[in-house]
Amino acid sequence: MGISSDNVHGLVLAVSSSIFIGCSFIIKKKGLKKAGDTGTRAGSGGYSYLYQPLWWAGMVTMIVGEIANFAAYAYAPAILVTPLGALSIIFSAVLAHFILEEKLHIFGMLGCVLCVVGSVTIVLHAPQERIIHSVKEVWYLATEPGFIVYTCIVVVVVAVLIFWYVPRYGQTHLVVYIGICSLTGSLTVMSVKAVGIALKLTFSGMNQFIYFQTWFFTIVVIAFCLLQINYLNMALDTFNTAVVSPVYYVMFTSLTIFASMIMFKDWDSQDASQIATELCGFVTILSGTFLLHKTKDMGNSTTVQPPVFTSPSHPSSNSNSR
Repeated sequence: MGISSDNVHGLVLAVSSSIFIGCSFIIKKKGLKKAGDTGTRAGSGGYSYLYQPLWWAGMVTMIVGEIANFAAYAYAPAILVTPLGALSIIFSAVLAHFILEEKLHIFGMLGCVLCVVGSVTIVLHAPQERIIHSVKEVWYLATEPGFIVYTCIVVVVVAVLIFWYVPRYGQTHLVVYIGICSLTGSLTVMSVKAVGIALKLTFSGMNQFIYFQTWFFTIVVIAFCLLQINYLNMALDTFNTAVVSPVYYVMFTSLTIFASMIMFKDWDSQDASQIATELCGFVTILSGTFLLHKTKDMGNSTTVQPPVFTSPSHPSSNSNSR
Protein backbone atom coordinates (compact mmCIF):
# COMPACT_ATOMS: atom_id res chain seq x y z
CA MET A 1 0.00 0.00 0.00
CA GLY A 2 1.49 3.35 -1.03
CA ILE A 3 2.09 6.15 1.41
CA SER A 4 0.41 9.47 0.56
CA SER A 5 2.43 12.71 0.56
CA ASP A 6 0.51 13.93 3.61
CA ASN A 7 1.38 10.73 5.46
CA VAL A 8 5.05 11.20 4.50
CA HIS A 9 5.00 14.73 5.94
CA GLY A 10 3.36 13.39 9.08
CA LEU A 11 5.94 10.59 9.29
CA VAL A 12 8.94 12.94 9.06
CA LEU A 13 7.48 15.29 11.65
CA ALA A 14 6.59 12.41 14.00
CA VAL A 15 10.09 10.90 13.85
CA SER A 16 11.68 14.31 14.46
CA SER A 17 9.33 14.77 17.38
CA SER A 18 10.39 11.44 18.91
CA ILE A 19 14.07 12.37 18.74
CA PHE A 20 13.53 15.69 20.53
CA ILE A 21 11.14 14.26 23.11
CA GLY A 22 13.36 11.27 23.85
CA CYS A 23 16.30 13.60 24.51
CA SER A 24 14.18 15.98 26.57
CA PHE A 25 13.38 13.36 29.20
CA ILE A 26 17.05 12.78 29.90
CA ILE A 27 17.77 16.49 30.20
CA LYS A 28 14.73 17.06 32.42
CA LYS A 29 15.71 14.07 34.56
CA LYS A 30 19.12 15.54 35.28
CA GLY A 31 17.48 18.88 36.11
CA LEU A 32 15.01 17.19 38.45
CA LYS A 33 17.80 15.32 40.23
CA LYS A 34 19.77 18.53 40.75
CA ALA A 35 16.66 20.30 42.02
CA GLY A 36 15.98 17.42 44.42
CA ASP A 37 19.43 17.88 45.95
CA THR A 38 18.71 21.49 46.91
CA GLY A 39 14.95 21.66 47.48
CA THR A 40 11.69 19.75 47.72
CA ARG A 41 11.48 17.00 45.12
CA ALA A 42 8.83 17.21 42.39
CA GLY A 43 7.62 13.77 43.45
CA SER A 44 6.84 15.24 46.88
CA GLY A 45 4.96 18.18 45.41
CA GLY A 46 7.90 20.59 45.20
CA TYR A 47 8.60 23.04 42.40
CA SER A 48 12.30 23.77 42.96
CA TYR A 49 12.96 22.36 39.47
CA LEU A 50 11.59 25.62 38.08
CA TYR A 51 14.88 27.23 39.13
CA GLN A 52 16.99 24.66 37.31
CA PRO A 53 18.33 25.73 33.86
CA LEU A 54 18.71 22.06 32.89
CA TRP A 55 15.03 21.41 33.50
CA TRP A 56 14.12 24.40 31.34
CA ALA A 57 16.50 23.19 28.62
CA GLY A 58 14.66 19.89 28.72
CA MET A 59 11.33 21.69 28.51
CA VAL A 60 12.47 23.68 25.46
CA THR A 61 13.62 20.47 23.78
CA MET A 62 10.28 18.84 24.60
CA ILE A 63 8.35 21.85 23.29
CA VAL A 64 10.22 21.64 19.97
CA GLY A 65 9.33 17.96 19.82
CA GLU A 66 5.71 18.59 20.70
CA ILE A 67 5.45 21.30 18.04
CA ALA A 68 6.69 18.80 15.46
CA ASN A 69 4.21 16.26 16.84
CA PHE A 70 1.47 18.90 16.75
CA ALA A 71 2.18 19.54 13.07
CA ALA A 72 2.27 15.80 12.32
CA TYR A 73 -1.34 15.41 13.45
CA ALA A 74 -2.41 18.03 10.92
CA TYR A 75 -1.12 15.82 8.09
CA ALA A 76 -1.53 12.21 9.19
CA PRO A 77 -4.11 10.17 11.15
CA ALA A 78 -3.53 9.53 14.85
CA ILE A 79 -3.12 5.80 14.22
CA LEU A 80 0.05 6.62 12.24
CA VAL A 81 1.48 9.45 14.35
CA THR A 82 0.82 8.20 17.89
CA PRO A 83 2.50 4.74 17.70
CA LEU A 84 5.68 6.41 16.41
CA GLY A 85 6.06 7.77 19.92
CA ALA A 86 7.72 4.40 20.60
CA LEU A 87 10.82 5.83 18.94
CA SER A 88 11.14 8.34 21.77
CA ILE A 89 11.30 5.38 24.18
CA ILE A 90 14.26 4.03 22.23
CA PHE A 91 16.11 7.34 22.28
CA SER A 92 15.44 7.91 25.98
CA ALA A 93 16.41 4.32 26.90
CA VAL A 94 19.68 4.47 24.94
CA LEU A 95 20.60 7.90 26.30
CA ALA A 96 19.68 6.82 29.83
CA HIS A 97 22.03 3.86 29.38
CA PHE A 98 25.00 6.09 28.56
CA ILE A 99 24.21 9.32 30.44
CA LEU A 100 22.18 8.29 33.50
CA GLU A 101 23.83 4.89 33.87
CA GLU A 102 20.45 3.14 33.76
CA LYS A 103 21.81 0.06 32.03
CA LEU A 104 20.00 -1.29 28.99
CA HIS A 105 20.02 -5.10 28.98
CA ILE A 106 20.32 -7.05 25.74
CA PHE A 107 16.60 -7.89 25.95
CA GLY A 108 15.95 -4.18 26.29
CA MET A 109 17.84 -3.74 23.02
CA LEU A 110 15.61 -6.42 21.50
CA GLY A 111 12.65 -4.40 22.78
CA CYS A 112 13.97 -1.37 20.90
CA VAL A 113 14.21 -3.44 17.70
CA LEU A 114 10.63 -4.67 18.14
CA CYS A 115 9.46 -1.07 18.57
CA VAL A 116 11.11 -0.13 15.27
CA VAL A 117 9.66 -3.15 13.42
CA GLY A 118 6.18 -2.43 14.76
CA SER A 119 6.46 1.23 13.83
CA VAL A 120 7.51 0.41 10.25
CA THR A 121 4.59 -2.03 9.93
CA ILE A 122 2.10 0.62 11.01
CA VAL A 123 3.64 3.28 8.77
CA LEU A 124 3.36 1.06 5.69
CA HIS A 125 -0.30 0.24 6.33
CA ALA A 126 -1.63 3.44 7.90
CA PRO A 127 -4.98 4.74 6.61
CA GLN A 128 -5.16 7.88 4.52
CA GLU A 129 -5.93 11.08 6.36
CA ARG A 130 -9.61 12.05 6.40
CA ILE A 131 -10.22 15.13 4.23
CA ILE A 132 -11.67 17.92 6.38
CA HIS A 133 -12.69 21.29 4.96
CA SER A 134 -13.56 23.17 8.15
CA VAL A 135 -12.98 22.98 11.89
CA LYS A 136 -16.76 22.77 12.15
CA GLU A 137 -16.51 19.26 10.71
CA VAL A 138 -14.16 18.31 13.56
CA TRP A 139 -16.60 19.85 16.05
CA TYR A 140 -19.40 17.76 14.57
CA LEU A 141 -17.31 14.60 15.03
CA ALA A 142 -16.42 15.62 18.60
CA THR A 143 -20.06 16.18 19.55
CA GLU A 144 -21.37 12.85 18.32
CA PRO A 145 -22.84 10.70 21.16
CA GLY A 146 -20.03 8.13 21.15
CA PHE A 147 -17.25 10.64 21.69
CA ILE A 148 -19.25 12.65 24.23
CA VAL A 149 -19.70 9.48 26.30
CA TYR A 150 -15.96 8.75 26.06
CA THR A 151 -15.11 12.33 27.11
CA CYS A 152 -17.42 12.18 30.14
CA ILE A 153 -15.90 8.87 31.26
CA VAL A 154 -12.37 10.31 30.95
CA VAL A 155 -13.24 13.45 32.94
CA VAL A 156 -14.83 11.44 35.76
CA VAL A 157 -11.97 8.93 35.99
CA VAL A 158 -9.32 11.68 35.95
CA ALA A 159 -11.14 13.58 38.71
CA VAL A 160 -11.28 10.44 40.86
CA LEU A 161 -7.57 9.78 40.26
CA ILE A 162 -6.57 13.34 41.16
CA PHE A 163 -8.70 13.84 44.25
CA TRP A 164 -8.76 10.31 45.69
CA TYR A 165 -5.87 8.19 44.41
CA VAL A 166 -3.03 10.74 44.07
CA PRO A 167 -2.88 11.65 47.80
CA ARG A 168 -3.05 7.97 48.84
CA TYR A 169 -1.23 5.98 46.16
CA GLY A 170 0.60 8.44 43.90
CA GLN A 171 4.01 7.83 45.48
CA THR A 172 3.77 4.04 45.28
CA HIS A 173 1.71 3.26 42.17
CA LEU A 174 2.97 4.60 38.82
CA VAL A 175 -0.35 3.92 37.12
CA VAL A 176 -1.97 6.78 39.07
CA TYR A 177 0.20 9.55 37.61
CA ILE A 178 0.47 7.93 34.19
CA GLY A 179 -3.26 7.23 34.12
CA ILE A 180 -3.99 10.94 34.54
CA CYS A 181 -1.49 11.86 31.80
CA SER A 182 -2.71 9.18 29.39
CA LEU A 183 -6.45 9.77 29.79
CA THR A 184 -6.17 13.54 29.42
CA GLY A 185 -3.58 12.99 26.69
CA SER A 186 -6.08 11.10 24.52
CA LEU A 187 -8.42 14.11 24.59
CA THR A 188 -5.49 16.48 24.13
CA VAL A 189 -4.46 14.72 20.91
CA MET A 190 -7.97 15.01 19.49
CA SER A 191 -7.94 18.74 20.29
CA VAL A 192 -4.40 19.11 18.94
CA LYS A 193 -5.51 17.49 15.70
CA ALA A 194 -8.44 19.92 15.49
CA VAL A 195 -6.22 22.97 16.07
CA GLY A 196 -3.60 21.60 13.65
CA ILE A 197 -6.24 21.20 10.95
CA ALA A 198 -7.51 24.72 11.69
CA LEU A 199 -3.99 26.14 11.27
CA LYS A 200 -3.41 24.15 8.11
CA LEU A 201 -6.65 25.43 6.58
CA THR A 202 -5.97 28.98 7.79
CA PHE A 203 -2.53 29.02 6.15
CA SER A 204 -4.13 27.80 2.93
CA GLY A 205 -6.42 30.85 2.91
CA MET A 206 -9.49 29.63 4.81
CA ASN A 207 -9.41 31.39 8.19
CA GLN A 208 -10.70 29.01 10.88
CA PHE A 209 -10.08 31.32 13.84
CA ILE A 210 -13.33 33.14 13.19
CA TYR A 211 -15.11 30.11 14.66
CA PHE A 212 -15.47 29.62 18.41
CA GLN A 213 -14.80 25.90 17.97
CA THR A 214 -11.16 26.61 17.10
CA TRP A 215 -10.67 28.63 20.27
CA PHE A 216 -12.44 25.99 22.36
CA PHE A 217 -10.07 23.28 21.10
CA THR A 218 -7.11 25.62 21.75
CA ILE A 219 -8.16 26.17 25.38
CA VAL A 220 -8.56 22.42 25.89
CA VAL A 221 -5.05 21.82 24.52
CA ILE A 222 -3.47 24.42 26.84
CA ALA A 223 -5.36 23.30 29.96
CA PHE A 224 -4.74 19.59 29.48
CA CYS A 225 -1.08 20.09 28.53
CA LEU A 226 -0.45 21.97 31.79
CA LEU A 227 -2.20 19.19 33.72
CA GLN A 228 -0.12 16.52 31.99
CA ILE A 229 3.16 18.37 32.59
CA ASN A 230 2.45 18.59 36.32
CA TYR A 231 1.70 14.90 36.81
CA LEU A 232 4.34 13.73 34.36
CA ASN A 233 6.94 15.63 36.40
CA MET A 234 5.74 13.82 39.52
CA ALA A 235 6.07 10.49 37.74
CA LEU A 236 9.51 11.41 36.39
CA ASP A 237 10.80 12.35 39.83
CA THR A 238 9.48 9.23 41.56
CA PHE A 239 9.95 6.27 39.24
CA ASN A 240 12.59 4.78 36.97
CA THR A 241 12.99 6.04 33.40
CA ALA A 242 12.79 2.53 31.99
CA VAL A 243 9.41 2.10 33.71
CA VAL A 244 7.78 5.46 33.05
CA SER A 245 8.58 5.58 29.33
CA PRO A 246 7.00 2.27 28.22
CA VAL A 247 4.04 2.40 30.62
CA TYR A 248 3.21 5.94 29.58
CA TYR A 249 3.61 5.03 25.92
CA VAL A 250 1.39 1.96 26.10
CA MET A 251 -1.41 3.66 28.02
CA PHE A 252 -1.26 6.92 26.08
CA THR A 253 -1.08 5.27 22.66
CA SER A 254 -3.84 2.75 23.36
CA LEU A 255 -6.22 5.41 24.68
CA THR A 256 -5.38 7.85 21.88
CA ILE A 257 -5.97 5.29 19.14
CA PHE A 258 -9.21 4.28 20.84
CA ALA A 259 -10.33 7.92 21.04
CA SER A 260 -9.39 8.48 17.39
CA MET A 261 -11.35 5.42 16.31
CA ILE A 262 -14.41 6.81 18.08
CA MET A 263 -14.04 10.39 16.84
CA PHE A 264 -12.42 10.21 13.39
CA LYS A 265 -13.34 6.62 12.51
CA ASP A 266 -9.86 6.12 11.01
CA TRP A 267 -10.45 2.48 10.03
CA ASP A 268 -13.68 2.98 8.09
CA SER A 269 -11.83 3.12 4.76
CA GLN A 270 -9.70 0.01 5.38
CA ASP A 271 -10.31 -3.69 4.87
CA ALA A 272 -9.85 -6.38 7.51
CA SER A 273 -6.36 -7.32 6.25
CA GLN A 274 -5.01 -3.79 6.63
CA ILE A 275 -6.54 -3.40 10.08
CA ALA A 276 -5.14 -6.76 11.18
CA THR A 277 -1.65 -5.77 9.97
CA GLU A 278 -1.78 -2.48 11.87
CA LEU A 279 -2.90 -4.31 15.00
CA CYS A 280 0.02 -6.73 14.60
CA GLY A 281 2.35 -3.77 14.30
CA PHE A 282 0.90 -2.22 17.44
CA VAL A 283 1.18 -5.51 19.36
CA THR A 284 4.81 -5.77 18.22
CA ILE A 285 5.46 -2.30 19.65
CA LEU A 286 3.74 -3.26 22.89
CA SER A 287 5.95 -6.36 23.07
CA GLY A 288 9.00 -4.17 22.68
CA THR A 289 7.93 -1.79 25.42
CA PHE A 290 7.13 -4.78 27.65
CA LEU A 291 10.66 -6.12 27.18
CA LEU A 292 12.11 -2.69 27.97
CA HIS A 293 10.01 -2.62 31.12
CA LYS A 294 10.72 -6.14 32.38
CA THR A 295 14.48 -5.96 31.75
CA LYS A 296 14.98 -2.47 33.19
CA ASP A 297 17.06 -3.67 36.16
CA MET A 298 18.88 -6.62 34.56
CA GLY A 299 21.87 -4.44 33.76
CA ASN A 300 22.11 -3.36 37.41
CA SER A 301 22.26 -6.74 39.13
CA THR A 302 24.42 -5.34 41.94
CA THR A 303 21.89 -2.67 42.77
CA VAL A 304 19.05 -3.67 45.07
CA GLN A 305 15.92 -1.58 44.54
CA PRO A 306 12.32 -1.90 45.63
CA PRO A 307 10.20 -2.98 42.67
CA VAL A 308 8.09 0.18 42.37
CA PHE A 309 9.08 2.96 44.75
CA THR A 310 12.63 4.08 45.46
CA SER A 311 13.51 6.06 48.55
CA PRO A 312 13.97 9.84 48.12
CA SER A 313 17.13 9.50 50.23
CA HIS A 314 18.81 7.70 47.34
CA PRO A 315 18.36 9.99 44.32
CA SER A 316 21.02 8.15 42.37
CA SER A 317 18.67 5.14 42.24
CA ASN A 318 15.63 7.22 41.46
CA SER A 319 15.45 7.44 37.70
CA ASN A 320 12.77 9.15 35.71
CA SER A 321 11.39 9.67 32.27
CA ARG A 322 8.33 9.43 30.15
